[in-house]
Amino acid sequence: MAEHGAVEIGTATGVDYNDHLNSYRLFLSMTKWVSIGVIILLVLMAFFLL
Repeated sequence: MAEHGAVEIGTATGVDYNDHLNSYRLFLSMTKWVSIGVIILLVLMAFFLL
């Protein structure tokens, strides 16, 4: 088997940790707003279809 060294953040060229954090925050924000939208849609569907 091949031996692998320890992986360290920032050892590869082009690693931008701040960009990674910004992308993750955007993902969390979009997930929150899409979830809220789906909940509102389901409530409206239940209200108008029953």
